[in-house]
Amino acid sequence: MHLSDDGSGLDAAVRALVAGRARDWIADGQSIEVTVEWTTQPRTTQARLDRCHQGPAGDGRNVPRPPGQAIECSSVHGTSQRGVILNPQAQSDLASVLASAYGLPGAVLERLPVGQVTINYRAYVGDQVLFVKHYQDSSAGLSADQGAVDQTQLAGIHQVPVASVRPSTGGDTIVRQGGIAVSVWEWVPGAVVNHGLNPAQQRAAGTTLGRIHTTFADHPAGSGPSAKLDKWLRPDIDKLEATTVKLLGIAGERAQRDEFDEQALRTLAERRAMLHRIPELLAGLPSLTTQVLHGDYSAVNLLFQGDELTAVLDFLPPDPFLIAYELGRIAFDPRTVVLDEDWMAAGVNLVGAYLEANPHVPTADVTACARVALLQLMTSLYGVKQHYLKPGLLQEDLDQFWLLRHAAAQQMLVGLGDVESALARVAHRR
Repeated sequence: MHLSDDGSGLDAAVRALVAGRARDWIADGQSIEVTVEWTTQPRTTQARLDRCHQGPAGDGRNVPRPPGQAIECSSVHGTSQRGVILNPQAQSDLASVLASAYGLPGAVLERLPVGQVTINYRAYVGDQVLFVKHYQDSSAGLSADQGAVDQTQLAGIHQVPVASVRPSTGGDTIVRQGGIAVSVWEWVPGAVVNHGLNPAQQRAAGTTLGRIHTTFADHPAGSGPSAKLDKWLRPDIDKLEATTVKLLGIAGERAQRDEFDEQALRTLAERRAMLHRIPELLAGLPSLTTQVLHGDYSAVNLLFQGDELTAVLDFLPPDPFLIAYELGRIAFDPRTVVLDEDWMAAGVNLVGAYLEANPHVPTADVTACARVALLQLMTSLYGVKQHYLKPGLLQEDLDQFWLLRHAAAQQMLVGLGDVESALARVAHRR
């Protein structure tokens, strides 16, 4: 539950609705974690991390905390405190796993405001700083998580910059103990670039993706058909429109609409009007190549120190899909498309670096990558759907991501012909 007060009071109608939903969850037997956060602008993940790490009053000091407890790295109005202690018993259990399974006693856990699927921490153990990933999956999901760890290790062997997983004392890369599943990673310096990659960073991202695709090109899991591709090529547009209409109804029927409700009403109406373009965009796709990919190669999973890419994060389990999808997704990242006035040149710059590292990729996969990225944007309601139907762990980030992705889709739809011509030129220069 995220309950915000803009000054009108916590008993205002919208906030009472949120509190009522939380009450109903508790009545159904679900547990709820309550935290307090004083926030300011900007609200990006990196900005919140930066404010958090400055310490109280921005003077760099740390708030003393008992071992085994965790604080949430929340943004503060520039004064008072660095964070708040979260669910002491749960954090104590996690610290116990780190002590018994990893030989890391007395860990102090700092919860990081990153990740939509796992709960992530920075762990301080003596003079060591580590990254701890607390999985929320079922045992079946953990099998996929293990596959993701294995992919990370494989990429690292082939000189892809990745974080190194820290094995447990028993040699396991994921530990399941007492209902807790966790992996521990070496801390890698660097930060996510939230406002669009600069030209040098674009080339680093392109080169690294080319190296990943070259590494995974012969992966055994890529020899069969792609289970996801048929569904992706045949989106249920009627269902997509019905969901859009449902979300419009939820936002429109609120007695007191907030700023995001108004933005959602506008953008969902615009998206609904774009849906009829999807069939013609699909019809223009050539035959494309599938193979095992990173799976989630996006700006939020790349750490940079200056222009150097220091780590690629969050590989997914091996599952073949379109090369053009992963290339287009990073080359025409919504941040680039919306925030860079010359977004076409920026995307082509990244693709050029990718081709230097992976020169044998078919031309069709290169020229179609922007169209594939556009189709992915146009057929997704990610962010706004969660807002109204099932809020994510960091929903405010998802809200902003929806607005960014929608704006990017609009811009790419207008400029698609020009960007495909530019991609064809760079592909033929090899």
